[in-house]
Amino acid sequence: MDQGNPLVEETASAVSSLSEEVVRVEGLWKVYGRESKRITSDKYSQMSKDDIRKKTGNIVGLKDVSFSISKGEFFIIMGLSGSGKSTLIRNLIRLIRPTTGRITINGVNITKLSENDLLEFRKKTFGMVFQNYGLLPHLTVLDNAAYGLKVRGLPKGKQYAKAMRFLETVGLSGWEDYYPNELSGGMQQRVGLARALANDPEILLMDEPFSGLDPLIRRQMQDEFIEIQDKLNKTIIFVTHDLSEALKLGDRIAILHDGEIAQIGTPEEIVTVPADSYVQEFVQDASPAKVVTAGSIMVEPEVLLYSWEGPRTALSILKNARRSGAFVVDKKGILLGVTNINRLERIIENPVESQTKRIDASAITKIPSVSEDTILEDLFGIVSANPYPIPVIGENRRLVGVVRTDDIFETISPNRGDQND
Repeated sequence: MDQGNPLVEETASAVSSLSEEVVRVEGLWKVYGRESKRITSDKYSQMSKDDIRKKTGNIVGLKDVSFSISKGEFFIIMGLSGSGKSTLIRNLIRLIRPTTGRITINGVNITKLSENDLLEFRKKTFGMVFQNYGLLPHLTVLDNAAYGLKVRGLPKGKQYAKAMRFLETVGLSGWEDYYPNELSGGMQQRVGLARALANDPEILLMDEPFSGLDPLIRRQMQDEFIEIQDKLNKTIIFVTHDLSEALKLGDRIAILHDGEIAQIGTPEEIVTVPADSYVQEFVQDASPAKVVTAGSIMVEPEVLLYSWEGPRTALSILKNARRSGAFVVDKKGILLGVTNINRLERIIENPVESQTKRIDASAITKIPSVSEDTILEDLFGIVSANPYPIPVIGENRRLVGVVRTDDIFETISPNRGDQND
């Protein structure tokens, strides 16, 4: 955009006032039909989508939608067919014009941009990956990956160098000279992803990108994409109708219903605290084990031993607390492992070891630990092989809590909500 353009000045001031916010949508409506703006008035705003259609003939695609997305966030938009998912994402990039409302991207109100400014803004801001891949069949994998860079006018050497780097990122090194029809569906989708990433977009839009893949390849692509996102930390807006996919990938999920946002929340919030009966029905088959984290159900250990206390003190603490064992930490709170009465008694009975003033390493057993964001599903294998609560580790391996077996199974029990009835 040209220097002196008031939109550029708006961008500069707005960006400085934002912290990490990249996208803000405020009061967004999309109504199809005659005199569409009248539908956004108070007279119709409380009516349902069906009632508005019957009364006026207008079709509501989006109804008073508002949300924001932070830098580096993996934001999921989901809902059933006709809920407004595709309408919303097309409004976000102004492929269709909103009826009313404001869409701010990086401080720029894109609803005010001219067509020329909008085209330039899209090129610099968005990367897009869709279900049908959109590859050019007469171009090689490398040429497809470099296509966006070619359009931008980069020298051929730089095009290929950058495209190759992202082909390697998505696991397609060695396939650059093949053509799309020689690749599997999953590999073709990787090419589309490499092409989008090569342009270094700030925001990556993905509209049902994995829905055309076989279930096994789809899961592999999800796993690989999680790894890629961990490296690149892009802001991602991802549209899907698959709840399992949303729960696996998303930092937050927006569930649409008849053009309105029924709920926005983390996967754990969506599954465990549904906002209304629609969301509750929508997520009823989702297992809490796939979204509830160790950090959300951990408790403080009832007994904690410190390595400098010595074996006799530790033994006394365990007997007074009527515990057979406990976790041991050092002066920095770093977990060393677990000890028990039998081990401590053997040390005390040994003439040499009994002189030690610390809980010796020979009395401590190392056991598996998890981080606060480990989901419960990943704890099952540890529970079956471990008689102790599972230690939860924070930064620098400091012990921050423990997860008890009973709490795990109580959380995932299908009757967990009946206790307060």
